[in-house]
Amino acid sequence: MLWRLGPGLPGSSTDDRLAPELVAGHVRSLMVSHLTDVPSSDQHTVKPWFEGKLDFSPPVADVTEQGFPLVGGRLEYIGERAVAAVVYRHQQHVINLFIWPAPHEKDVGERRLTRQGFQLMHWAQAGMSYWVVSDLNARDLQAFVRALQAHASLTTSPWR
Repeated sequence: MLWRLGPGLPGSSTDDRLAPELVAGHVRSLMVSHLTDVPSSDQHTVKPWFEGKLDFSPPVADVTEQGFPLVGGRLEYIGERAVAAVVYRHQQHVINLFIWPAPHEKDVGERRLTRQGFQLMHWAQAGMSYWVVSDLNARDLQAFVRALQAHASLTTSPWR
């Protein structure tokens, strides 16, 4: 499977190219009742649902105790490939966590962007690329990312 995150248009960064697609995926999920393909608050239901639908096994963290209950998961198409979208909530706010393999991307700390009124955060860890999109304020979104990063399932190998 071809995966493109290499050089693109001169002067454009990967973040700048992916951000509009990620925001569009988030907005689409809020429309026409397509928030999840597998609605469940149980990570042991959501994680196996992706098997056979993707060429990797996305981590699904339970961060309910930190105030971010799991809502479910769905498939998305970002950056010319199928990716996992794991959906959480914080109060009345929807949080989409987009995940895909990035074996050549170095582990990097969070980078925050704002596009079309949405907060986006990106980081890479253990060969995976993570993007979070929500209308949450920056402080709460940062708390969500910290809760995910502290979760043990994000440090395990995603490869089948």
